[in-house]
Amino acid sequence: MKARAKKRTFGEWLKSRDGQKVLVMIAFMIIPLLLLFVFTYLPFAEMFGFSFYNMKYVGARKFVGWDNYLKVFQRKDCFGALKLSLYYMVGSIVQLGLALYLATMLSFKVRGGKIFKGFMFFPYLINGIAIGFIFKFFYTRGFVFDTVLQWCGFNLDQLPYWLRDQRINNISLVGTSVWRYFGQNMVLFIGAIMSVDSTLYESAMLDGANKFHQFRYIILPSIKTIVMLNVILSITGSLSAFEPPYVITSGANGTGTYFVVMHEIAHTQQKVGLASAMAIVLLVIILFATLLQKLFFKYVFRSGEDDDPRAGARREKKMARLAAKRAKTAEGR
Repeated sequence: MKARAKKRTFGEWLKSRDGQKVLVMIAFMIIPLLLLFVFTYLPFAEMFGFSFYNMKYVGARKFVGWDNYLKVFQRKDCFGALKLSLYYMVGSIVQLGLALYLATMLSFKVRGGKIFKGFMFFPYLINGIAIGFIFKFFYTRGFVFDTVLQWCGFNLDQLPYWLRDQRINNISLVGTSVWRYFGQNMVLFIGAIMSVDSTLYESAMLDGANKFHQFRYIILPSIKTIVMLNVILSITGSLSAFEPPYVITSGANGTGTYFVVMHEIAHTQQKVGLASAMAIVLLVIILFATLLQKLFFKYVFRSGEDDDPRAGARREKKMARLAAKRAKTAEGR
């Protein structure tokens, strides 16, 4: 009979190769988790506690319960800033549509496509504060934008004040955000589209599919994960827009977004409890919007089919039906 292997003590195991591997893994896990806890979760827990108090940065605190959360929806400036986010949400939809359209075109061989992609992505590399100052002068009365419109035949007296007129100033600011971020979305879409197997396009063309059918049945189902990621990032960014309205208009003339109002309440009025409640409400809205987007993509666009092995067969059946329909049309002629 073979002698039983001697059981190692904890100290011996710790000095062994297996023990050293475990120690290294634990060390690499503990350090980032500790930093995440200290600089993210602990401050968030403190902020959540602050939201139940009427307090300033320095001084006594008074427990008010849920009053701060009620004020978020009762105060005209807070609730109005939430409604203002709808402008940026609509702008994010335009931004994604434009980015997806250009990405689809530039994913194939286009003359000057690389230079065009570089120009479109460049605004994303510029600092947000710098972009704010650029567009502040761009929209100022009689400056760049008005001068260009005058070259096109418009009269200066007939042009609106792009940053004062409350009918159009928020649309002007949304245009700034679209100009800055759609290049980033476009590059992400291009990377996803170029990863699609090119043989699928060849098979589709042999079956008589045009470019729109290729986009609908090949490209879009293959990049749904990136589309959903870009939608989540865009909607989240629209709810937390800060730099354009803060730098360009300082939140004046009805352009104060939720973050601008929160900044005013927290640092100027020093109502820390109310500002903390606003941050918690914004977090809940973002989580709810993310959940709705996932359900939308799952049940409307059927993104859940990506993980289903039968999804490919269903797409092939769609393409086969399309080819049969085109064959019948050709026979009728």
